[in-house]
This record gives sequence, C-alpha cells and structure tokens, in this order.
Amino acid sequence: MNEEENDRIRAEAFAKKYREGQLNDALVLDVREEEEWQVYHLKEALLIPLQRLPFELGRLSREKNLYVLCAHGVRSVHAVHLLYGQGFQRVVNVDGGLAEVSLYLEEGDLSSGRN
Repeated sequence: MNEEENDRIRAEAFAKKYREGQLNDALVLDVREEEEWQVYHLKEALLIPLQRLPFELGRLSREKNLYVLCAHGVRSVHAVHLLYGQGFQRVVNVDGGLAEVSLYLEEGDLSSGRN
C-alpha cells in the first residue's frame, strides 16, 4: 500500500504530515468519545464522536481535506463511509487510529484534558 491513497493514509505518513505542519489546510476529525479525548488527543483535532457525527455535519468543511481518526481505526472507517454518503468527497481515513499515530509523534504533539 502507498503511504497515502485517495481515501486512507498510513499512521506514520499522517504523523509526518502532522509534525511538519502539512495539515494546516485540512481538518483533523477525531470520532472517539469524550472520555477518550480527555486522556489524549491531537492539539489541532476537532472532536465529534461517531454517534453525534450525523447531527453535526454542519461543523465540517466540504472544501478542506478531512483526516478522520479514532482510537484504532475502526470507528473512523464508519465515519468515512458516513461522510461519503453525505456528499463529502475529500475524506481520508487514518489507518491504525491515534494509538498507532501516537507512536510516531513527540509527547508535545498531544494534549490531554479539554485543550
């Protein structure tokens, strides 16, 4: 598999883009639950838990690339399918979720609590 295909990206490649500031024109969407977010999350991510996503689509831009992640990559696959079904076309699943992405990040790249 390539580092990035049309609708998915490997965790290591995503982490590299994140570290190098290459996602400034994109939106990182975290579809985990609030309790998981409190433990740790990406500083630049927007939290919309998967169950609330159908009701909060208005918070997302159809003009930006959306990188979708969850804990391990399962819920984000469902979120990507939902977004495609709602007409979003620039959606990328982050394979392996935040658990795998965090292996390639520095501690300072992650936040805890409500930040």
